[in-house]
Amino acid sequence: MSVKPLQEKAAVLIEALPYIQKFAGETFVVKYGGHAMTDPEARVGFAQDVTLLRSIGVHVVVVHGGGPQIGEHLQRLGIESEFRAGMRVTDDATMDVVRMVLVGKVNQEIVALINQAGGRAVGLSGADGNLLVGRQVTVDGQDVGRVGVVERVDERDVGWLAQGGFIPVIAPVAVDAQGKPLNVNADLAAGAIASHLRARKLLLMTDVEGVRGADGQVMPTIDRHTAGELVDKDVIGGGMIPKLRCALDALDAGVRKVHIVDGRVRHALLLEIFTDRGVGTEVV
Repeated sequence: MSVKPLQEKAAVLIEALPYIQKFAGETFVVKYGGHAMTDPEARVGFAQDVTLLRSIGVHVVVVHGGGPQIGEHLQRLGIESEFRAGMRVTDDATMDVVRMVLVGKVNQEIVALINQAGGRAVGLSGADGNLLVGRQVTVDGQDVGRVGVVERVDERDVGWLAQGGFIPVIAPVAVDAQGKPLNVNADLAAGAIASHLRARKLLLMTDVEGVRGADGQVMPTIDRHTAGELVDKDVIGGGMIPKLRCALDALDAGVRKVHIVDGRVRHALLLEIFTDRGVGTEVV
């Protein structure tokens, strides 16, 4: 039997070794959504990735979305989805569905996947123990109902779980000062949690190859100055602008590096973290 395939596997491990040594004991916050969340093969690959990261000593915190699942459930109930400035209008009835789908269904499915892969996942809502406290906002001057932004994160429970060998999986439902629920964009929730935990990395999973410059080419690495220019000059597509703004806010708050990762690639997290080339764009 040829030893070449085995040597190739060894080469991969050797390439990953410096990163494994560097990141053991560090905290990574992963925003999980898009294709990686809906494709069965990608879902299994994601669960394996975060389990492997935890097994080598990385403290992984997962924050998930669930927009398509919410839309499907609203449709079944005969409730029409309305969007303003890209945000789902969330009245009280819609908020009930958001909580039911994100906390009761999607969150538990992700927990089960990770546990099946050998990890020790624990499901949380941002409303649990006032983990995420925020305020209701308007978007471009438009009322969008119970949509909010996170203003305070009680990172003690998340930090304790992560340090204790668990993988916290957090649904982005916050509460306001009166204890009422808020629907929070998962990217923004992940950025706030990463900032408060002073995470080494924030990884935002998306459905594109990465950030493209004016020439249309994916940029493997950009600095915060370049990222700010891309946003200000409207060079990039509209869907990437909120992710770059989230990245800039996280960097300003002390996160060391933000990765915008192509979640359509199987094992995208491992490829981005443990290979020299990666599968997305890192913002530093």
